[in-house]
Amino acid sequence: MRGLLAPEQEDGSGSGFIFDSRGYVATNDHVVREARNIRVTLPDGRSFADAKVVGQDPRTDLAVLKIEGTNLPVARIGDSDQLRVGDWVVAIGNALGLEGGPTVTAGVVGALGRSIQERNGVVLEDLLQTDAAINPGNSGGPLVDPGGRVVGINTAIDTRGQGIGFAISINGARAILEELIEKGRVVRGVMGVNVATLTPTSAGRLSLAQTQGAIIVNVQGGSPADRAGLRASDVISNVDGREVKTMRDLLRYLATRKPGDTVRLSVFRGREERTISITLEESR
Repeated sequence: MRGLLAPEQEDGSGSGFIFDSRGYVATNDHVVREARNIRVTLPDGRSFADAKVVGQDPRTDLAVLKIEGTNLPVARIGDSDQLRVGDWVVAIGNALGLEGGPTVTAGVVGALGRSIQERNGVVLEDLLQTDAAINPGNSGGPLVDPGGRVVGINTAIDTRGQGIGFAISINGARAILEELIEKGRVVRGVMGVNVATLTPTSAGRLSLAQTQGAIIVNVQGGSPADRAGLRASDVISNVDGREVKTMRDLLRYLATRKPGDTVRLSVFRGREERTISITLEESR
């Protein structure tokens, strides 16, 4: 998808927030990807020139830094699953690298569960769309609800239009951030498919019996899904006894599984339902 980019600042500035009292800072991977020296400056004026990169995950564009300090301002974490289209949100960050502290912009949630492809080919999933202005330097900063709770991590803008920015949902990010603290990287078990949320419109166009679920867009050759016989246009309606209504339901569950785990899928092919078991492999 052309026109999408991470809003990077030429001088290397970016944003983040402390999500753990031990000094762990959440930000975007692209903010720190090629950084040699990282300085973290807090709104109270304190500056930490020795911030360390604890872990990075290019696939989700997330990274964790560590600073050493006391009485650190820890952000309150919200529940992005409770958001609805039209809810007010506020984006906070070092927009344009301007002096004088963070910039605050307000808007609404424009859509939920968006997927976008960045210019480097990485596909980001389970995103919040907002018209709160997200500018270069905002990357990695928090998107908060009216109660000041973090519900997203600002990450991308769309250069083709106005008032369209994207944030990683905090519920989707939390497990990634914790694994980065623990291991420094994310170990994933994958099936080898790309999926989208099935809509009634697309179901009618494809003459499918199901009107909700995760529809397979393509299957990677030689993957566990390929060997198990999954095909494009198959619809996954259940995984390990959990109902799959949207792409997010499937992806979030798979994010909790590891290589070697076997998952049991209920799959519709046209009007025929079948059960397929797949042993996940480590992502490469």
